[in-house]
Amino acid sequence: MLTLLRELPRTYFRFYLACSKALEVEFGPDLPSDVEVLSLSMASSTRVPDALRLAKFVRERKIDIVHSHMFFSSRFASPIARACGVPVILETPHVAENWRRGWLKSSFALDRAVGRCVDYFIAVSQANASYLIHKKGLPKEKIVVIRNGCELSRFASPLDSRSELRNQRGLSESAPLVLVPARLEPQKGHRVLLEALPDVRREFPQAQFLFLGEGSLKKELQDQVAALSLEEMVKFIGFQADVANWYALADFTVLPSFYEGLPLVAIESLAASRSIVATSVDGTPEVVVNGRTGLTVAPGNPAELSKAICNFLRNPALADTYGRQGREWVEQEFSQEKQVRETSDLYVRSCEEKRRAAHVPKNRAAEEWSDAA
Repeated sequence: MLTLLRELPRTYFRFYLACSKALEVEFGPDLPSDVEVLSLSMASSTRVPDALRLAKFVRERKIDIVHSHMFFSSRFASPIARACGVPVILETPHVAENWRRGWLKSSFALDRAVGRCVDYFIAVSQANASYLIHKKGLPKEKIVVIRNGCELSRFASPLDSRSELRNQRGLSESAPLVLVPARLEPQKGHRVLLEALPDVRREFPQAQFLFLGEGSLKKELQDQVAALSLEEMVKFIGFQADVANWYALADFTVLPSFYEGLPLVAIESLAASRSIVATSVDGTPEVVVNGRTGLTVAPGNPAELSKAICNFLRNPALADTYGRQGREWVEQEFSQEKQVRETSDLYVRSCEEKRRAAHVPKNRAAEEWSDAA
């Protein structure tokens, strides 16, 4: 969201952001000053008043495009936008929602109902597109793949050497350092990684694993570290603003997720020329190409994970080679410029399609809209 709000051209667009107060605070100074913010709560207790506020906001500002991120936001905003006559309504779902339980949620009936209000769904990967079509049952003609990108220049090699970066943070210059850049949440698979580390320790007792991020599982993971006597091997370093330097000081990264959309940390790691051991879930293999930019393993398998990690630890030159190839790969496929350009093109194309449809006789509109889509 920040990438789009910062980088989309002001020549064509004026931007507004509707989000929770907590998210607005979290964005802080990173949010461009020309973006007007409407603070909303989509909780059930405040849904009707905030729905009315959103409807008023959309009408007063004559909004042309409503672009929701994640279905939770879309089910709130997309029907309101349609009722208010907003010409173009988009949704970026981001991830496969494998956590859903219960008939209504797991059948995706509500998703398809809300989807009638949506003109296009932006899939962040080919795997995400396949999920939306074959699992959710959304119309294929409404799916557009625009991969996430990152600001590649942020992750170019820093001026300081790897050893200098380690010294600045009191880390060993010689011990293998592996970065785990992921929120401490069940999705990210830290518990499986910890189960894999005793096997790694038997061959590489000096290796250190740096858990970068915060989350609800922190205490549970710390207890697991203690139970496995991994205190000397695993360090919790919390949230770090200078994430590019943490990639730079590591030898490689690990992403043991159970599901992803298209993982930005994998793109960032390769942008920093750091190869990855990752699970082959959803869009991850589109970034972490096994045997080219990293190594992929099945999710939830500690034995496979430890084997892949040890492979890189035994062969640091291989990890470096995959890291260099990874940098070339993300420059080609996952740049911020590419994501912004393709999103801007979709915004403009969608508006033009609606304008053309509005100027043909009513009985031909549906036919021409189908041809355009």
